[in-house]
Amino acid sequence: MKALRVLNNNVVLSRDENGQPVILTGRGIGFNSHQGKPVDPALIEQVFVPADERDAEIEPDLGRLTEARDLISTEVLEAVSAALAEAGIEGHASTRPTLAIAVADHIAGALDRAARGIEIEYPLRAEVQTLYAAEYAQAQLLLRAINERVSPRLDASEAVALALHLVNAGFVSGNLSFTYTMTGVIQQMLSVVRERYGLELSHESVSVARFITHVRYLFVRMQQHRQLTGEESTIGEGIRQLYPEATHTAQQLATIAELRLGQRLSEDEISYLALHVARMTMEADGVAA
Repeated sequence: MKALRVLNNNVVLSRDENGQPVILTGRGIGFNSHQGKPVDPALIEQVFVPADERDAEIEPDLGRLTEARDLISTEVLEAVSAALAEAGIEGHASTRPTLAIAVADHIAGALDRAARGIEIEYPLRAEVQTLYAAEYAQAQLLLRAINERVSPRLDASEAVALALHLVNAGFVSGNLSFTYTMTGVIQQMLSVVRERYGLELSHESVSVARFITHVRYLFVRMQQHRQLTGEESTIGEGIRQLYPEATHTAQQLATIAELRLGQRLSEDEISYLALHVARMTMEADGVAA
């Protein structure tokens, strides 16, 4: 394999025999290497390969991730890789370079801050714990596994940032800014429903959990430009006729999404938002959805 880009002394971007981008790690693997030069197989300790379509175009993302912090040590990469596998995150997480490198980049910075006694308070802690409960639980397991392999030990609050990285892994972009925006939009949408109907929405309720999941997948579709059909389907029309008040609320939610994300929602997407709004209101009123 030949080097495409030397990311640091211990990390090199290359391609395998099938032409697929891969990340090679090993102590000193990037030293005295340059673009087009064959990589010494004896120096390769780990190979990170794309596990799905989201990682197929990894060169720009990994370049951005690693150039932002070009001193991710092999020890940190190995610790993160082993911890991802131990935590059982997404099955193939330890071989997904964008996730592994992003988490390693964060851990490298967190270790540096911890060594210097710098503490960070994550402002989205409450939102992450409620909106992304599954990812937060996984992040806690991941942090525990990482802390068994690094020094100094990282504070429990780092699970918030790790959870956001796990959420972000579901999107095409490797940039956390979209995940931060999505988190704020979901909270804003729930606030609109609370205020409009005077409800106390519990994040433990089935309908609220379904709404959050639906909106997350909606944002994935928006980012991939694959919204549900732009023409109102028969099902969508039926929902709008059956739940006119919820449809009006859904139109407000669609406006929020458009203002924050720069895309108009299709009529069918608005209809399905209306269905979830109706389900939340009915559950709060004790009516079967």
